[in-house]
Amino acid sequence: MRAVPTPTPIVRRLPPALQHDDFRRLWSSMLASGFAVQMVTVAVGWQVYAIHRSAFDLGLIGLAEFVPMALVALPAGQLADRLPRVRLVAVWGVADALVVASLLAVTIRGAGLLWQFVALAALTGTFAGLGAPAGRSLTPEIVPAELLTGALAVRSVGSEAATIAGPALGGLLFALRPEAVYAVGVGLFLVSSLLMLRVRAPATAARVGPPPPRLDGLMGGIRFIRSTPIILGAITLDLFAVLFGGSVALLPLFARSILHTGPFGLGVLRSAIAVGALLAGIRLARKPLGGNAGRTLLYVVGAFGVSMVMFGLSHWFVVSALALAVSGFVDMFSMNIRQATVALATPNSLRGRVNAVEGVFIGASNQLGAFESGAAAALIGAVPAVVAGGAITIALALVWSTFFPELAHVDRLEDVRPG
Repeated sequence: MRAVPTPTPIVRRLPPALQHDDFRRLWSSMLASGFAVQMVTVAVGWQVYAIHRSAFDLGLIGLAEFVPMALVALPAGQLADRLPRVRLVAVWGVADALVVASLLAVTIRGAGLLWQFVALAALTGTFAGLGAPAGRSLTPEIVPAELLTGALAVRSVGSEAATIAGPALGGLLFALRPEAVYAVGVGLFLVSSLLMLRVRAPATAARVGPPPPRLDGLMGGIRFIRSTPIILGAITLDLFAVLFGGSVALLPLFARSILHTGPFGLGVLRSAIAVGALLAGIRLARKPLGGNAGRTLLYVVGAFGVSMVMFGLSHWFVVSALALAVSGFVDMFSMNIRQATVALATPNSLRGRVNAVEGVFIGASNQLGAFESGAAAALIGAVPAVVAGGAITIALALVWSTFFPELAHVDRLEDVRPG
C-alpha cells in the first residue's frame, strides 16, 4: 500500500483543494494553458479586426471555432468515458501548441489573409471539442466530493487569474513584437501538457460496466440532461445569457472605435472581466455558497444583463472597465453554480458525455455568441446590439423560474446528488 506523503508547511497553508496533490498538478496545468489561451486571443482579435475593420470578421472567428466543436462533441464524450482522460487532455495541449505555432508562421508572413485565421480557428475548435469533455471531467473524478465545490472555485480562481494577466501581457507583448505572443503561447501549452501527464487519475474511474451499444453510448449524455431539469435549466440559462448578453467578441471594436485605445487598452478591458471574476472566485473558495443557490443563479444572471447594458452605453474607458468587472463578478457566481450542479448531479460513468453536451452549450454561448454579436453589430450597430442583448438577458432571468422551477428551488449545492 502506497504511503501518503506528509504535506509541507507551505502546502498546509493552501486552500483544502490545493492540498490534494493531483488537483494541484491539474490546477497548475490549467493555469499554464489559460495564460496561453488569453494571450493568443488578444493577438488574434487585434489582427483579425485590422484586416478589414469588420465586426463581422470577429464573429466569424467565433463561428469557425464553434461548428467543428459541436460536430465532434458526442464522439468526444464517448472517448472521455472510455479512454484515460489525463492523456486525452495532454494530447490536446500539444495540438494547441501546433496551432499557435501556425499562427506564429502566419504572423511572420504578414497576417493579412482572413481565411488563415478562420482555418486555424476551426482547428482550435476541433481540438477543443475532442479534449474539453475529458478536461472538465477530471476535477470531479480526482477530488473527493466534500472538496468539490471548493475545488471548482479554486479552479475558477486560477482561470480568472490567467484571464487578468494573460490579456494584459498578451497586449503588451503584441505592442512590442506580435511574434512574441505566439512564441510564449507555444511554450506554455507544452508546459501544460507535461504537468498534466503527472496527474494520477483513478485507473477504472472512467470505465463502469460493459460498453453500451454505440448509438446508446453517444446519446447517453443528451438523454441524461433531458431527464434532469436542474442540469438542463442551468446550462440553457447560461447558453442564452451569454449568447445574447456577451460582448467579449466586440471588445476590439469598442477599444478601437468607441473608447479610442490601443492593444494594451484592449488587454486591460479583457482583464477587467477577469478581475471581477477573480474577486468572486476568491470569495467562493473561502466561503462556498450556502442556501438558495437556485435563486442566486437567477439574480446574478439578471445582474450580468444590467452590466452589459452599462457597458454598451458607456463612452468612457473607466466606466466601461468597471461594467466589465461587474459582469465578471456575477458571471463567476453563475458559472460556479452551474459547474457544481452538473458535476454533483452526474454519475462519473456519464461525465464525459454530459460534459461534451454541456460543452456544446458553452461553445454556443461563447463562439456562436461571438458570431451573433458580430452579426448584430454589423446589422444595427455595436452599441444597440450590446444594449439589446443585455435587456434580453434581464428578461430571461425574470422568467426562467417559470420554465425550470426545480432549478429555482435548489437550496444547498452539497445536497445535489446524481439522478
